[in-house]
Amino acid sequence: MSIEKAYNSWAKIYDTNENKTRDLDKKSTIEILSNYHFDSVLELGCGTGKNTEWLITKAKKIIALDFSRKMLNEAKKKIQNDNVLFKKANLLEVWEVADEFADLVTVNLTLEHINDLNFVFGQAYLKLKTDGIFFINELHPFKQYNGSKARFDSEKETEVLEVYTHHITDYINAAKENGFKLEEIYEQFDDLNKNEIPRLISIILRKN
Repeated sequence: MSIEKAYNSWAKIYDTNENKTRDLDKKSTIEILSNYHFDSVLELGCGTGKNTEWLITKAKKIIALDFSRKMLNEAKKKIQNDNVLFKKANLLEVWEVADEFADLVTVNLTLEHINDLNFVFGQAYLKLKTDGIFFINELHPFKQYNGSKARFDSEKETEVLEVYTHHITDYINAAKENGFKLEEIYEQFDDLNKNEIPRLISIILRKN
C-alpha cells in the first residue's frame, strides 16, 4: 500500500485509536512551542489537525499542508476557522506558499516518510521570515533502530508504512547545509522514564 493510500485509510480512526507516538507528539509540541511567539505558521504534514487546533490559539494565520485528502477532510471538520487554510500538497515538490510567509514552520511525524531531507529543509528556509523558527518533532532514530515504524490496525490487518531512518546527524547536517542555526534539541520519553529508549526527537532551528 502506498503512503498516501495508507494515510487515507488511517484518517477515520487516526484520532481515536491507541497511539503513544501521536499523543506524545501533541503534548511535546505544546510544551516546547508555548515558549515562542508566532503570528504566521506553515504546518507540514498537518494530518487530521491535531496540532493545528492548538497552533491556531496562538497564531493569526496558518497554512497547513498534507498529501492525504482524507486526513485533510478530517481536519476541516474539526477546525472551521477562516484563519486556517488547509491545502493538499506534495512536500517533495515546490510548495505553493509565499517566500518569507511564516514565523514558524512545523513538521511533525512526517520526515520518516521522506528520504532526502535537504529539499524540505531548503523549502522551509525559503518560507520562513528572517529569525523564524523551524520546529521538527519526529520519531526518534533510536526507536527506528529498535524496529518502530508508523503503523495502524485496519479491519483486516496491521498496516505497516514504508519509512526511512534519519540519524540525529542527518538532521543537524541538513540544517547546516540549508542555513539554519541549531537552537535546542530535546528527547521525549514515555512517562518521563529516561531509562527507556526515547520515543521522539524534538529540534528547534532558527533561520539566520
